Amino acid sequence: MTTTTLTSDSSSAPTSTSGTAPTSTIPRERTEYARPSFVRLVRVEWRKTFDTRAGWWLCASVLGLSVIASIAIIAFVAPEEQNYSMFATAIGFPMAVILPMLAILSITSEWSQRSGLGTFTMVPSRARVIGAKAAVTLVVGVASMTVAMAVGVAGTLVGSLISGVSPVWDSSPGQLAAIVIANVLGMAMGFMLGVVLRNSAAAIVGYFVYGFVLTAVSATLAAYQDWWRDLQPWLDFNFAQGVLFESWPTGEQWAQLGLASVPWLVIPTLVGLWTLSRAEVK
Repeated sequence: MTTTTLTSDSSSAPTSTSGTAPTSTIPRERTEYARPSFVRLVRVEWRKTFDTRAGWWLCASVLGLSVIASIAIIAFVAPEEQNYSMFATAIGFPMAVILPMLAILSITSEWSQRSGLGTFTMVPSRARVIGAKAAVTLVVGVASMTVAMAVGVAGTLVGSLISGVSPVWDSSPGQLAAIVIANVLGMAMGFMLGVVLRNSAAAIVGYFVYGFVLTAVSATLAAYQDWWRDLQPWLDFNFAQGVLFESWPTGEQWAQLGLASVPWLVIPTLVGLWTLSRAEVK
């Protein structure tokens, strides 16, 4: 009778029948993904701005009001009083009022619609996402006023053909450039309110309070108080911005606009960006 002794070698690694090491012992290869470029983020934020119901209806309302304003000028203004600046102003006003809401919604939608968790998970750098939103705001501000000017040209030509008078081109390139800057600043104000409040309803209400209520209070105070009449151009950002809709500002008016923007636009935006970078996203 023979005895078989089983011995084990602890130094030998277990092998499969094919002679290779088990799959579990093979280190897994780490897959790395390149982060999206800033241009791609801008394209994504552009689509997010206009591919929503709110964005679509805001754009549709702007175009509708522009057409209505042009028809109203042709129908109710005397032909000899029609000019390009009248058409451009009538078309640009609804844009200046409505388009800042797009800037507000581009920020607040990440919190109001709870899409921020997905956005900041795919792109953890909040600064890059907010920078892309700011770039879209700038592009929309410039493009919208370019469209307004083009529609103003069409309205002036159509009105002159209907009335049988020569078209009047009474706006200089400097005046048009100033209007574009004014519109961009208005959208920057909406962007600031979105960054600071991060709530759609609160930011929109704050925008109308700033644009209409505080403006009326400031104008009333300036009418009765000499001290505020002297300080208004330096401290009232909305008043200083309004100069851009009239003509190209002087050096002093640029200084007034720059100083007034510090407490109303620059500081709140910086504070809002600081709190946004630390805010919890749910």
